[in-house]
Amino acid sequence: MNDKRPVNLDIGTFKLPITAYASIAHRISGVVLLLGVAVLLWMLDLSLSSAAGFEELKSTLQSPLCKAIIWFVLVGLGYHMIAGVRHLFMDLGFGETLEGGALGAKVVIVLSVVYAIVMGVWIW
Repeated sequence: MNDKRPVNLDIGTFKLPITAYASIAHRISGVVLLLGVAVLLWMLDLSLSSAAGFEELKSTLQSPLCKAIIWFVLVGLGYHMIAGVRHLFMDLGFGETLEGGALGAKVVIVLSVVYAIVMGVWIW
C-alpha cells in the first residue's frame, strides 16, 4: 500500500464551505443551550425559593454579565431554532442541492444575526 497522496494536517489551511460553518454553529448552539438551561433552572429555583431570593435575582439580572449570559442563551436558542427549521425544510426535499444548501446556510446566518441584534436591543 504505497499512497502518494499529499497529507495536510494543518487544520488552519482547510477551506470549509459555508454549510460546514452553519453545521458547526448549530452544534455549538446546542451546547450553549445545554449550559444555558442549567443557568436558567438555577435562576428559576432562586426566584421561587423566597421573596428575598426573587429580589436577589432581580438585582442580579441588572448586571452586564448576567445580561450577556441571557443574551448568549437567547442567541443560541434562536440560531438552533432557525437552523432546525432549515433542516426540517431539507427533510421535506427543499434545499438539498449544493446551491440550495449554501443558500439555506446563508439565510440561516443572516436571520440569526438579525435575531441576535434584536435580542441585544431588547435585553439592553
